[in-house]
Amino acid sequence: MFLKNYEIEGAANLDTDPCFADVSTYKDFAAHLCQFKHLLRNLVDKGESKTFYKFGDGDYFFLKAEAVGSATPGRRALSKSYSDIDHESFVEGSKLSDYYTVEIYPRNRDKFREVIPDKKIDFPAEYGYGLIANKWLTESFRGQIGIIGAKPKVELIQKMMEYKEYQNHLHLDRFEDYIHIPQQFACDDINATERMVAEQLEKSTSKIFLVGIGHVKSALLHRLKKYKDAVFLDVGTGIDALAGIVDHYRPYMGGWINHRIPDFDYGQIDILQYDIWNTPHKTMEK
Repeated sequence: MFLKNYEIEGAANLDTDPCFADVSTYKDFAAHLCQFKHLLRNLVDKGESKTFYKFGDGDYFFLKAEAVGSATPGRRALSKSYSDIDHESFVEGSKLSDYYTVEIYPRNRDKFREVIPDKKIDFPAEYGYGLIANKWLTESFRGQIGIIGAKPKVELIQKMMEYKEYQNHLHLDRFEDYIHIPQQFACDDINATERMVAEQLEKSTSKIFLVGIGHVKSALLHRLKKYKDAVFLDVGTGIDALAGIVDHYRPYMGGWINHRIPDFDYGQIDILQYDIWNTPHKTMEK
C-alpha cells in the first residue's frame, strides 16, 4: 500500500517497497518537499553555487571498491581495477558536496551513514525524480536550466527538444546547455573528465543543471563549482527519463511516458539493466 504521505503531485509511484506503506519511514515527506523546492528557487534566484549529491546503493559499492552492479570494473564507470585509478579522490570527493539526497529506503540510508558518516542527509532523493516527472523543475527554471550527462543521452535529449511535442511535454522550449561526459569509463582518468566538462561549463549560461553522471560524480561534482556559479542538482536516473529511456518502476516514474524519436539508434545508449522497452512510450513525429 502506497500512503498519501508520500505523494508528489503530478507524479505516480509504482515502487512497492514497504517503506512507502509506513508513515514513520519519513513522516515529514510533504513538508520537506516544500522546503526543497523553496531552497532551489532561492539558490537559483541568488545565483549561488551549490552541489546536491544523490547517493544510491551503487555509490556505496563504488566507494567501498566492491565489484557489484554498476560498480563492477568493465561495466560502466571504469575499465580498470580500483587499484589502477585514483580511488581516494572519489572517496574524499564524495564528502565535499553542499547537500546530500538519499532515497528513503532505510537500507540505503544506513549505507550512506557507513561510507559518508560525517555528512547529514538533507532530503529524499525521490524529490528529484518526482519533480522531473511532474515537470516542476523544467517549468520552474525555464530559460535557466541545463543538463549534464553521458554524451549519447545528452545528444538524444538535444534531438528530442527539436520536437514541439516534447517541448510541450516538458513545459520547456529548450535546455540552455547540453554538457556531456563519456558514457563509459569516465572514472578511469578523473582529471581528463574534469577538463572535458570544464571547457563546456566555462561557456555555459545556465543557473541550474540537472546532473546524471554516474559514479564519476563522487570526484567530479564538487569540482564543477570551480568553473561555473550554478546549482548542480544530481537527479541520477532522472536524466534517463528526459532521454525517454527510464523504467517506469523507478520511484515516481509510474506516470512517465518515454518519448522516442524515429531513426535514432537506441542501441548506442548504455541502458545497463532496466526493462525500458516494456515501459509505456510514444514515438514522436515532427
